[in-house]
Amino acid sequence: MRKYSLLIVASALVACARVAAPEPYGAIPSPQQVEWQKMEMNMFAHFGPNTFTGMEWGLGTEAEDIFNPTDLDCGQWASIAKAAGFKGIIITGKHHDGFCLWPNPVSTHTVARSPWKNGKGDVLKELSDACAAEGLKFGVYISPWDRNDPHYGTPEYNDVYVETLKSVHDGTYGEIFEQWFDGANGEGPNGKKQVYDWPRFHETVLSLQPKAIMFSDVGPGCRWVGNESGVAGRTNWSSLNTKGFTPGAGSPPTDTLNQGNVHGDTWHPAETDVSIRPGWFWRESENSKVKSLEKLLSIYYTSVGRNSLLLLNVPPDNRGRIHPADSARLIEFKAALDEIFSENLALGAKVTASNVRGRAFKPSNILDGNHDTYWATEDGVNEAYVTFDLKGVKTFNRVMVQEYIPLGQRVSSFTIEAEGVDGVWEEIARETTIGYKRIVPTEKITASKVRVNITGSYAPPVINGFGLYLDNISGYNEE
Repeated sequence: MRKYSLLIVASALVACARVAAPEPYGAIPSPQQVEWQKMEMNMFAHFGPNTFTGMEWGLGTEAEDIFNPTDLDCGQWASIAKAAGFKGIIITGKHHDGFCLWPNPVSTHTVARSPWKNGKGDVLKELSDACAAEGLKFGVYISPWDRNDPHYGTPEYNDVYVETLKSVHDGTYGEIFEQWFDGANGEGPNGKKQVYDWPRFHETVLSLQPKAIMFSDVGPGCRWVGNESGVAGRTNWSSLNTKGFTPGAGSPPTDTLNQGNVHGDTWHPAETDVSIRPGWFWRESENSKVKSLEKLLSIYYTSVGRNSLLLLNVPPDNRGRIHPADSARLIEFKAALDEIFSENLALGAKVTASNVRGRAFKPSNILDGNHDTYWATEDGVNEAYVTFDLKGVKTFNRVMVQEYIPLGQRVSSFTIEAEGVDGVWEEIARETTIGYKRIVPTEKITASKVRVNITGSYAPPVINGFGLYLDNISGYNEE
């Protein structure tokens, strides 16, 4: 009988271990989109003739010799970016003025006609090499609007733009992780607006860089967050309905871009682009107007902390270097993030849940540090809670929760509860979406237990990360 009982137990354990993973729900990300989301923070670098003229949008009539940095050092950009915690750099290879920071063979408005390095220079090459040396990824912004090219506003311009994209994506600059498009569309020299051939542009990029994430109002890789102030929606779905929409004037409303669509037909995660300065290009008059540390931390919480990727613009100056005011603030920002998030106060907690799918999906997976293991509930159980017994009293004011997004985004509402030293449970936060990462600011809480209560989910919840942290630098902030 004893052997028989052991056999039954062993069989039950094997059966438990073989419980199938939850089925994917709704739109799901590609492997490239998952890796892109994991980057969390990248640096934007607006650089070009506007750096020397002080304009935000150049006219396209600027002489090529205006571009002449005296001490260009892309290695400095990359080393600062790495030290600041960025995982990649995206540069404005061509802004609306049409000037190209590489010797574009189908344009005469390029570095090849500038005095910089006697016309032999190539900023994209220098930056892509510097990124590779620092272990950073390299991306490009190639504006479709061109205020210089005489073909703009005619069908021929689409051919020119395709060749422009080919000259950047053909492998000369290695692997490009993101192609940044926008829908800017002004009148050409003939008074006509360009009809962009978006399907052809996308096909061109993917034929040469199949892993590249393409940004625009409607992707297809990631979407604009709807503002340039650094704030993703408090509700932020990574899915979006894109049928009938185009980048620019034909894009979805900004509040839709900010929040996504709950049952969107495609996976288009939000990217939050914002500048460290008032403007996008460097101006000497703004050297004293770099965003404060507290403001950058607030932006971090309303971008990375709201299921978005942060793209922070840090414009090089007219020497071709990142100004000391910007670099000092970036290092201060990184030090603050390290201080806040260096210790997860939930580690070592005993984790229990109201429902468990099977041993492979046990609640303790949430704290094992492995992105690909998670707690999940049984099919049909879309509301459940997971409790963290902290084995002592901890004080915190930041709660981090993560969903396992390869299976889709599911949670539509959740609450966070804490058991105080008096043994009484209290609700300390009530939110909607989670996504890849949600960081919930709270008042300073002292508790021995914390509970995440999933009150709404469109499929069994799959939670793969949790953390409690103490921010003594910026305090409570919820925009």
